[in-house]
Amino acid sequence: MATKIRLQRFGRKSYAYYHIVVADVRAPRDGRFIERIGSYNPNTNPATVNLDFEAALKWVNCGAQPTDTVRNILSSEGVMLMKHLQGGVKKGAFTEEVAKQKFEAWKAGKDKANDQVVAKLAASKEASAKERLEAEKAANKAKAAQIAAKKAELLAAQEAAAAEAAAEEAPAEAAAE
Repeated sequence: MATKIRLQRFGRKSYAYYHIVVADVRAPRDGRFIERIGSYNPNTNPATVNLDFEAALKWVNCGAQPTDTVRNILSSEGVMLMKHLQGGVKKGAFTEEVAKQKFEAWKAGKDKANDQVVAKLAASKEASAKERLEAEKAANKAKAAQIAAKKAELLAAQEAAAAEAAAEEAPAEAAAE
């Protein structure tokens, strides 16, 4: 039986997430599968992948063919690298310990790169929030200046009206005397 490791679509319209499954080639995309080995959510930033590493490695070693997208996911998770390293161990190119060291070194570098991406996204989000806050403060200052100008205008108009009223009363008082 020919098997494929492929994505099975779930979710709603325009917001899909996927289960990574091992299925017979003849089965429909969202139909019967042999085993579910993980999930993939492209809607988050960065995309979220939950993968049963051992199960994926077992199926790849058994000859299951991943689709292009799943191959990229498996490569980014290190399954394909581990398969390659296990092949080197079988051929006698290096020992199991050396293979584990190489894999751990690769995984540490990958984790460091992912942490940098997450930190960069958080920093850009923080900078954007700070920029919006500064713009809002500037808008509030401008609005406060407009309100102060209007109040000063009204106060000047009231003082002028009071001065006119006082000027009208003064000649009336002088005429009465």
